[in-house]
Amino acid sequence: MTELKLTDYQIISELTKNPRLSDRQLAKILKISQPTVTRRRTNMEKEGLLEYYGSFNLEKLGFGIIAVVFGRRDFQKYPESLFQKAIDFSKKHPNMIFAAPGVGLGYNVLSISIHKDYSDYARFIAEMKGEAGEAMQVDSFLIDLHDKEVVQRLSLNRLAEHLSTHASSSET
Repeated sequence: MTELKLTDYQIISELTKNPRLSDRQLAKILKISQPTVTRRRTNMEKEGLLEYYGSFNLEKLGFGIIAVVFGRRDFQKYPESLFQKAIDFSKKHPNMIFAAPGVGLGYNVLSISIHKDYSDYARFIAEMKGEAGEAMQVDSFLIDLHDKEVVQRLSLNRLAEHLSTHASSSET
């Protein structure tokens, strides 16, 4: 993958805020030529750097819980791969928006999922535990989206602001 330029970060930032912007609109906002925007955007799309999603409010869509599930797998006792099982489980549960191996807090797997309510989450976690069996211990951290003390709602727009700032500071 080619090294990203300031222009690339600016394009990503603007598209994160509004993925429906045309190349002409982006050029006007960024004060660069439309062919430059088209060329940079096309390159980033070909490299798989850009994917387009709309922004939405989970609460208004009827979701009440974000579940962060931490998993601990004992590789000594259960050396067989659970990767295909995890892929199959993920396909059956489109509300699982992220899942990956990692390291920290004594865990080596993490997933993030969204749920309508606690009973929806309970069904999900019961099925997850059933699929993993004894090979995986799971613990959860649940976030109530209706809590009045939520400091920052889930939003990629904040990331767009960070990308703009990061790109500007790395160019100097």
